[in-house]
Amino acid sequence: MFTPWDKFFSSEGQTLLARGIDLALDEDGPDLTAQAVFSTDARLAARIRAKDAGLVVGLPVIGTVFKRLGTDCAWRALVREGSTVPAMTDVAAITAQTSALLKAERVILNYISRLSGIANLTALYASELEGTGVRLLDTRKTAPGLRWPEKYAVQAGGGSNHRKNLTEMLMLKDNHIDAAGSIERAVGLLRERYNPCPPIEVECRTSDHVREAVAAGVSRIMMDNMSQDLLGRALAIVPPTIETEVSGGVTLENIRRIVLTEPRPDFVSVGRLTHSAVAADFSMTLA
Repeated sequence: MFTPWDKFFSSEGQTLLARGIDLALDEDGPDLTAQAVFSTDARLAARIRAKDAGLVVGLPVIGTVFKRLGTDCAWRALVREGSTVPAMTDVAAITAQTSALLKAERVILNYISRLSGIANLTALYASELEGTGVRLLDTRKTAPGLRWPEKYAVQAGGGSNHRKNLTEMLMLKDNHIDAAGSIERAVGLLRERYNPCPPIEVECRTSDHVREAVAAGVSRIMMDNMSQDLLGRALAIVPPTIETEVSGGVTLENIRRIVLTEPRPDFVSVGRLTHSAVAADFSMTLA
């Protein structure tokens, strides 16, 4: 079960969501058309419809958008958040000041369409992992300003979040290791700087790098873009006390074959969940 909207978007997440919505509203500017056509006291009832079959994710953004507009609205979900619906299903009903509703329309639909699309793609990947014991992770390959909403959508689709920002886990990539001179030296610098030190993950592309990361006693080792044969050998080096993650070149066609490598990894991370998801099709129509 994924984290409920209100709990997911608490403290930092809530602040970043509000900033993203404010920017989206600012990008549109004032709705000069609606202001000219409708009186300020006119109100309109509308419904949001899922034109595609699939998951519906992001409905609570409706109330948040109107809150950021500084106007009241009455809205209710007609389906459960995160549920799967057939095509042409009405998913939410809204009544609000007409000019505010028309200004909010595209922002609301953009969020729901994108988040539902990410959830749908994540669900396809998650289905390929059934029975393997391997957990599906997202990455930080998210659209700028949409990190938290997109990671919420991954959860709604059955995946898990890797890290929302650079503080949740310290990750050593090639550039860090090259600058430090070695994995051992890079890990040592992190532990010297931070006390207590957050979990450390090291990105490895060779068996030698894996051995060095194991010797350093890191929390997790990422096998990045390894061939199937190399992946099996590399995973065998890692003791059960260190988590393993496979990443790079993972697709719907090969994910199950990759994670069934023995010994099996703990996680598989897929950037495509967020950077390549196709938005679902939603529309708003007058009730």
